[in-house]
Amino acid sequence: MDRAGVGKVCLAFPGATLDHPFGEHHDAYRIGGKMFAMVGETGGISFKVSDIAYEVLTEDGRARPAPYLARAKWVNLPSIGDWPDDELAEHLAIAHAIIAAKLSKKQRAALGL
Repeated sequence: MDRAGVGKVCLAFPGATLDHPFGEHHDAYRIGGKMFAMVGETGGISFKVSDIAYEVLTEDGRARPAPYLARAKWVNLPSIGDWPDDELAEHLAIAHAIIAAKLSKKQRAALGL
């Protein structure tokens, strides 16, 4: 998968938006104003995972703690192509669901969730 593929996957989720709060070369994907995934300028990707997935992925070396976001259980892949497309798409869907679940009922209803 490449940067455009990540955009296609992420923007297909209900209520997902794209913005560039860290500059034009960083794509931040959000739901209800809260970020669930980000593609960096150098082609790496960071996304939210569950507590258990964070431990598993970082301990076995499949991902590393995301810079600045590791305390919130985000992982980072230095290159988007480090994982198979279907596996990355599944993790992005989970990231979207984790963040969407934290939104208020009113926000979820407004987004059609």
